[in-house]
Amino acid sequence: MKQLIIVVLLVLQASFLFAQQEKKYIKKGNELYQEKNYKEAEENYRKSVGKTAKTVEGNFNLGDALYKQKKFDEAQQQFSKIASSSTNKQVLANAYHNLGNSLLEKKKLEESIAAYKKSLLNNPTDDQTRYNLSYAQKMLKKQQDDKKKQDKKNDKNKDKKNKDDKNKDNKNDKDKDKKDQDKKDQDKKDQDKKDQDKKDQDKQNQPQPNNVSKDDAERMLEALNNDEKQTQDKLKNKKLKGARVKISKDW
Repeated sequence: MKQLIIVVLLVLQASFLFAQQEKKYIKKGNELYQEKNYKEAEENYRKSVGKTAKTVEGNFNLGDALYKQKKFDEAQQQFSKIASSSTNKQVLANAYHNLGNSLLEKKKLEESIAAYKKSLLNNPTDDQTRYNLSYAQKMLKKQQDDKKKQDKKNDKNKDKKNKDDKNKDNKNDKDKDKKDQDKKDQDKKDQDKKDQDKKDQDKQNQPQPNNVSKDDAERMLEALNNDEKQTQDKLKNKKLKGARVKISKDW
């Protein structure tokens, strides 16, 4: 019986010493927190919760110190742990409130709204939580409206791009048709020119008896005239020489 009493006393003494040490770290942490030395405050709060991590005050203050350092993911985990391990309505209300704040900082609007609603279920009179809930809901609506506008703008840009692409394709087809037609026309012109050149060449290669220049024609005409004159003169002289003239004598 005496041994049992000694063991109980030792346990109670250890618990008392741990509680005193816990309060010491929490107190030191609070002082550092007030001085905005959140990092060292975090270290003291971690020492206060120890390995068991059961103290509500130490865990809450640790979450706050993490939040102040913008370690929102770690703060979120800390407040979620408190909310899942407590049955006290006020503790739950505060834990969900701070959880909502951590989620809001991470732009997790739908999750933060759910956390604020759970906080109000445990403390419906908390105006600060109600205000944060309203703010988160407005932010979510704005986000959704902005997304709709962006989606509408994207659809409009997509339609415009499709239309531009279609017009571009039509233009390319027209340009291609025009190029093809121009090539056909040019090919026809080239072929016509080749045909004409061949005809001209063949014509030049054929004999051209009547192809006499003006000067040659005049010389030929003059020569013919001269030959005609000479012929006439010869005939005339021949006639004179061959004619007998009777001379009448008046005796």
